[in-house]
Amino acid sequence: MKDIEKALRFIVEIEKLKNVQRKTKPVGLKRFENSAEHSWHACLCALILKDYSNDPINIDRVIKMLLIHDLGEIDAGDTIIYSSETNAAKAKEKEGLQRLVSPLPGDMNKELVSLWEEFESGETADARFAKAIDRIPPLLHNIYGGGHSWKQYGITKEQVFSLNARIGKGSEELWSEIRSKLEGAVKDGILK
Repeated sequence: MKDIEKALRFIVEIEKLKNVQRKTKPVGLKRFENSAEHSWHACLCALILKDYSNDPINIDRVIKMLLIHDLGEIDAGDTIIYSSETNAAKAKEKEGLQRLVSPLPGDMNKELVSLWEEFESGETADARFAKAIDRIPPLLHNIYGGGHSWKQYGITKEQVFSLNARIGKGSEELWSEIRSKLEGAVKDGILK
């Protein structure tokens, strides 16, 4: 099989990310977001907010991480982050990603798995910023959507502040602004 055919098969297979339903609704919509929409939205957020990174970053690498970080959900499904940060869940996502990228030509599969692992470890400046950005859309969905998923899943303000403090590792300025919006959500009774 030609390399281009392998690449096209991968492109067709990743279409399935559009069918992975997330746990938040886009602002102003009644339906739930899918993981492909989330990846697109996170990439645009990264591009727009890149100047607020704590450290110099390579925005191309950050965008690559954000484009592939949820591909494993095609096999593993999406779970709300407040319960999905387990080794078992991450292992299932990684297995799914490895299955998806295995037929890619050359070293492209290794590059994508390496970027996913870097994102997950969150140790480089690029990964810290990508992980910070990954949290922004679902928080905005809840802040501007009446706290819909927080209420549905019984998520407390302690959980939200604790888990999302990681935003500060990638961007202290961004975390300061988001934290202020979260405090407003508490004051307004949206987050309890």
